Amino acid sequence: MNLIVSSAPHQKTRRTTRTIMLDVLIALLPATAAGIVFFGWQAAMFVAISLAGAFLTELIWYLAAHKAWKEHDALPSFFRQFDCTSLVTGLLLALCLPASAEGWYMPLIGSIFAVGVAKMLFGGTGKNIVNPALAGRIMLFISFTAMTVYPAANFAPIASVTADFHPSAGATQLGNFLKGDQMLSCLDLFFGTGVAGCIGETCKLALLVGYLYLCVRGVIKWYLPLLYIAATGLFAMALEGGFGINVFGEAVLSGGLFLGAIFMATDYVTTPKTKTGNLIYFVALGLLTAGLRKATGIEVVSFVIFLMNFVVFLLDLAIRPRPFGYCRQRRAKK
Repeated sequence: MNLIVSSAPHQKTRRTTRTIMLDVLIALLPATAAGIVFFGWQAAMFVAISLAGAFLTELIWYLAAHKAWKEHDALPSFFRQFDCTSLVTGLLLALCLPASAEGWYMPLIGSIFAVGVAKMLFGGTGKNIVNPALAGRIMLFISFTAMTVYPAANFAPIASVTADFHPSAGATQLGNFLKGDQMLSCLDLFFGTGVAGCIGETCKLALLVGYLYLCVRGVIKWYLPLLYIAATGLFAMALEGGFGINVFGEAVLSGGLFLGAIFMATDYVTTPKTKTGNLIYFVALGLLTAGLRKATGIEVVSFVIFLMNFVVFLLDLAIRPRPFGYCRQRRAKK
């Protein structure tokens, strides 16, 4: 009898990192298409530049690390092991940026930083300690004033507003909500019509289509993004001193909460390993998002997820996963 000893995981499946990343890319297509329709050629340019920058950064890093000038099959080997994670990073980064033509350089610089520094420098796929796309966005936000220029969508609001309200002026709806200024209707916030913001965060309908696809494919747990969104909305209502449904809707539909909750907070590498840890993690994300939004007056979703990524290892240390086949021992009766 031969005893075979191997490391985990022991369950074999056809699902690989590449197939999961392809599912994420497919789930991001509705939001990408909506962003291009709403913001025009600038959005398409940002997406193309960011994808190209992310892919080329990983390619150059791999060829340099494997000394392509000495190995003849370095390039074919790269494509055999390519898992599409850099493409997901590049696309997510592009969707987190405002489609301002003056900032055409941002997706290039951000994608190089996200893949080269936040991902490859730490060892590549599965070894990064923070979400690479968020790291790229935060670096751009603190470095370039173009990150604060938010063009409005090309489509006018569906619901009528007062004649002196001009959403194309560039003020984000989250900023209006936090200041108590006039808001677009929840219907406009849901569809993204007339909303000034980043490319992928405006149309919540497109993001929900991607969310449903990921749930059906079993890529994410359906309740985790909802927990983050609900915790943010409920705490925002408490901070506003009322429990009106309009306050809840405006808090969760304005800003990048849906994009962050569905596609960034659920990153496998930067979330706790246990169910209890995840519940604590996503509730904490919601409380911090609502609280820091109120305190700072700006969108903080990316900063909150980024900071909570550093808390994950503490949650994993405090809440240990149960070994397979574990059974709690019953106390002996006296």
